[in-house]
Amino acid sequence: MELSNYFTIVVIVPETHADILREAMAQAGAGETPHYSHGSFSIKGTSRFMPKKGARPFIGQIDVPETVVEERIETICSRECLERVIAAIKKAHPYEETVIDIFPVYDIGIKKRV
Repeated sequence: MELSNYFTIVVIVPETHADILREAMAQAGAGETPHYSHGSFSIKGTSRFMPKKGARPFIGQIDVPETVVEERIETICSRECLERVIAAIKKAHPYEETVIDIFPVYDIGIKKRV
């Protein structure tokens, strides 16, 4: 198996900001292949956290457990636009600490045109 030129990017965001984040990522080049654009997958779930002293939470209060409905957004992006997409996520995401997972994509999932 060989690595492709693509990465999978995963980020979790409050559902109120999911469309905003998806669009920012797409404008930076995420979800784009030679024949498609704006590609992504989302699933809703529940996040739990408690802001600690010194935090400036977008949602919740210091030392109070919080539960938020969020969307996990998965998309792909080429190596050439990876840094641009990461910068777009950080700019559009409402949280002060954003976790961005990045995984390599192998060519095995890409159909070769004949």
